[in-house]
Amino acid sequence: MRKISKVRVLPGYRLELEFDDGVSGTVDLSDNVGKGVFALWRDPLVFEQVRIGSSGELVWGDQVDLCPDALYLKVTGKKPEDIFPALRGQLTDA
Repeated sequence: MRKISKVRVLPGYRLELEFDDGVSGTVDLSDNVGKGVFALWRDPLVFEQVRIGSSGELVWGDQVDLCPDALYLKVTGKKPEDIFPALRGQLTDA
C-alpha cells in the first residue's frame, strides 16, 4: 500500500501529491464536487483543508477520506494488478 507523503492544493479542485516511493503528480477531483459526501467541497475553503491521515490517506475532517492506492492509480495511470501483482490472473464474477 502506498502512502501520500505530501499534498498541495491547486486551483480548480486539483491536488499535487507525492507518494512514499517518490512518485508525484496531480489529480483533478472537480468531477466529485457537490456529489454525495463531496457536497462539503462546494465551499473551496473546505476543500483546501485537506490533510494527510495516519495511514497516508487524504482526509477532510472526519467526513471524507480518499484511499492513497486509488489516488496512486490516478496519478500513474496504472491498473490495480500493476501495483498488486496478486491480482493478476484472478477471475472475477460479474
